[in-house]
Amino acid sequence: MSDLRDKYEVVIGLEVHAQLKTKSKIFAPDSTEFGAEPNTHTSTITLGMPGVLPVLNKECVNMGILLGLALNCEIPARCKFDRKQYFYPDLPKGYQISQYDEPICVNGYINVKGKRIGITRAHLEEDAGKLVHAGADGIAGSIYSLVDLNRAGTPLLEIVSEPDMRSSEEARNYMEELRNIVRYIGVCDGNLEEGSMRCDANISIMPKGSQKFGTRAEIKNINSFSALQRAIEYEIDRQIEIVEDGKEVVQETRLWDDNQKVTKSMRSKEDANDYRYFPEPDLMPVEISREWVESIRAKMPELPEQKRKRYESLGLSAYDANVMVEQMETALFYDKVLNLGADYRIANNLLVGDITAYLKENNININQTKLTPEALFEMVEMIQNGTISNNIAKKILPELLKNGGSTKEIVEKQGLSVISDENAIKTIIEKIVANNPTQVEQYKSGKQQLFGFFVGQVMKETKGRANPQIINKLLKEALDS
Repeated sequence: MSDLRDKYEVVIGLEVHAQLKTKSKIFAPDSTEFGAEPNTHTSTITLGMPGVLPVLNKECVNMGILLGLALNCEIPARCKFDRKQYFYPDLPKGYQISQYDEPICVNGYINVKGKRIGITRAHLEEDAGKLVHAGADGIAGSIYSLVDLNRAGTPLLEIVSEPDMRSSEEARNYMEELRNIVRYIGVCDGNLEEGSMRCDANISIMPKGSQKFGTRAEIKNINSFSALQRAIEYEIDRQIEIVEDGKEVVQETRLWDDNQKVTKSMRSKEDANDYRYFPEPDLMPVEISREWVESIRAKMPELPEQKRKRYESLGLSAYDANVMVEQMETALFYDKVLNLGADYRIANNLLVGDITAYLKENNININQTKLTPEALFEMVEMIQNGTISNNIAKKILPELLKNGGSTKEIVEKQGLSVISDENAIKTIIEKIVANNPTQVEQYKSGKQQLFGFFVGQVMKETKGRANPQIINKLLKEALDS
């Protein structure tokens, strides 16, 4: 298949649904909290009872404007809501309130690893509920479905890209950067596992050099970065195989089965006229003044791309800057440590090294530890002035992360400060040299790698507290004499 791929170019566009971090739903007062008992976050509005009216949550509009600015979009002076008609058991009204021809954001872009990806639009809409399939009969799978309407009416921003991506890797990078953006500006938690960020991928192929896009297939509701890549890779091969067999790709909606690693046909792809859009009669259009837009722009936090550039201007490599930005909570913690005056490189090394390893091992973020920016700043200063070594820092980090406290107090209490007394270290070296005559002779005969053995012995004797620079200097003098 790799040879056949050389004949084709893939065209990818993504539709990403980001669930907004509001306390209540977009048109109803129900809670949006995740994980509640089924059908406990509902109301007559959510249930679509006769005679009830939607009331627009203004915070959703604020978040829509904020995201639009972060995506370099135009914010039109007016947007409106429309009814998107379709029947599904978890859509109690029989239609979805969405935005069609007048969305809140249009004509934007983001830069992803040096490539500009266009944003066609971003629009506000309400989410549907959720079907829970259960009661396996051992033959056909589930035998009944339950409807949970807790998620129905939850506010979404659907972000529609231009078909600018040409590989599964580009698509993944785009979605990862989009997730970074919505998290840094605080409009969505980006939790793919809980479904608060989901992706539909539109994929087509065309002969290399062609200007005419092929027929696209849409893959619905992909909820992980790795699944997105796998689904796109499978779909590319599926479409190439169809074309190579002399057949035509059918425009349709497909589902990704991550267990079988295949896409499966779900339904023929609907066009806009299939949904019979018309303006929502119970909601007035929203007029968005330029003053409103500028007041939100003034509160825009630092975006991921800006943060990377700032870290690189400090002296971090592009790679280190990107690693830091990808961990939002750690990056914001890092900024607090920098604001206290810490050395940028020592602080970065501690955070992306031992601290990140601890966080991964315990499946938590840095805000769920007891470590404070002040304690890490103390540690950086003590490493910088030689009071403690990197090895000592590694030893006490787990205690700071688990129990908190002051770095200085822990070092003093446990007697962990670096030994820089040359006479004390010299006495230890003399003892080690006297106790290891064979290794001394081998070193003097040319086995220079044994120098590390002697360093290790000194560190063992001093429990890792001896100053490494002084060890190296005095050992060299003792062994070369």
